[in-house]
Amino acid sequence: MNLRPEIVALPKVLLHDHLDGGVRPQTVIDLARDSGYDGLPATDAESLGEWFRDSADSGSLVRYLETFDQTVGVMQTVEALHRVASECAQDLAADGVVYAEVRYAPEQHLAEGLELEEVVEAVNAGFREGERLAAEAGHPILVTALLTAMRHAAKSTEIAELVVRYRDDGVSGFDIAGAEAGFPPTRHLDAFEYLRRENAHFTIHAGEAFGLPSIWEAIQWCGAERLGHGVRIVDDMFVDEQSLADIADPGQLEPEAVRLGRLAAYVRDTRIPLEMCPSSNIQTGAASSVAAHPISLLKQLRFRVTVNTDNRLMSGTSMSREMQLLVDEAGWTIDDLRWVTINAMKSAFIPFDERLALIDNVIKPGYAAAT
Repeated sequence: MNLRPEIVALPKVLLHDHLDGGVRPQTVIDLARDSGYDGLPATDAESLGEWFRDSADSGSLVRYLETFDQTVGVMQTVEALHRVASECAQDLAADGVVYAEVRYAPEQHLAEGLELEEVVEAVNAGFREGERLAAEAGHPILVTALLTAMRHAAKSTEIAELVVRYRDDGVSGFDIAGAEAGFPPTRHLDAFEYLRRENAHFTIHAGEAFGLPSIWEAIQWCGAERLGHGVRIVDDMFVDEQSLADIADPGQLEPEAVRLGRLAAYVRDTRIPLEMCPSSNIQTGAASSVAAHPISLLKQLRFRVTVNTDNRLMSGTSMSREMQLLVDEAGWTIDDLRWVTINAMKSAFIPFDERLALIDNVIKPGYAAAT
């Protein structure tokens, strides 16, 4: 896709992006060579990038997650983590992102003997370097980290404690991720209760593959401030008593025809942000196309929708590409993009005054110049 310069130039806010899902293919190759990692399926950047995208185009969340074995495998040293984080910040800034929350699981980077704290400090240092280099290139960006606990493991309380320890040093919140089926968020209640006591922020991957029970538990049992994906909230929305889950193209429905169930109404009423990732959802089978993705209907129904990349490497995407797809295939306008960008900035895990400053001084002027 040839990205339109006017879309690339728009200021963007990214709340759902995985560090290990956005590594440059050449960096994966370089780090594998430097570390002696020999599991790569290709040794040139173009072929490796194609392998990641093709492997992710399976319609299966489980298989999609398996592609991360390759990137995580080469991110096991301070130097590797620093480089990946720095390049991440620079790549996002070059794409017009002015604020990003990038998530990763520290527990997945201990294979070569690093301690959890060393992982966090290496990534934080990489983000700071990337911010500096991006600013020097004329693309200022603020990047904060979300520390992720894997929902099938037992380190969530340790990771939550790291969030609190480093929240004044580049870490803005907590997340849990991994396969949803069989690993409900309630397995990690101790971590969520600790975070609430410490007034710390957290989001939860929910409603991507498993559906309404995952969303309900994330909100009502765990107290999630945001929902990672949340696309399956349409299972609790109906037209003539038929669930939108059974309608092939919910994006084309008239909002007036849709009745919200109790859970969907609660999510909308309480303005719980949905971290939606259209291209990724298509790859994992949660939607059939961008045009048919529920994000457009949810926007019309005034849910607090945000647009995100999820995994830029696996989806071969960027924030500009996600926005252009919504314009080209779902009929979105620049005003729609402005609305979801402000939604995202309002929903960020940084202090209110910092959010407001970015909205008033960067986002609104940037969109005003585009219209």
